Amino acid sequence: MAPADAGASGSGGDILDRLAATIAARRGADPASSYVAALLAKGDDAILKKIGEEATETVMAAKDGDKLRITAEVADLWFHCLVLLARHGLSPADIRAELARREGTSGIAEKAARKV
Repeated sequence: MAPADAGASGSGGDILDRLAATIAARRGADPASSYVAALLAKGDDAILKKIGEEATETVMAAKDGDKLRITAEVADLWFHCLVLLARHGLSPADIRAELARREGTSGIAEKAARKV
């Protein structure tokens, strides 16, 4: 399966940024009318539970080697991670900055530096 162009649909910009903006817009919505608002209203434990469920489903899809399911489950996992980021006032830009900071650093060296 070929990777999709992240900016192929919509009015430009990255899908993660657009989705994060939608999640942010739903923060104040009525929990009865918005899944995101309901999840945010329940707090970190509910969000973390969903992330754990989606991570487990991702692992199961990968173990089965089902590319379509892997894609769908990772999309669910990323969505719920975006909800967690929004809850804590973070965005995809914060994650991009952290990844950029780590770029070019050996994973072994980066992990060792965290232990110091």
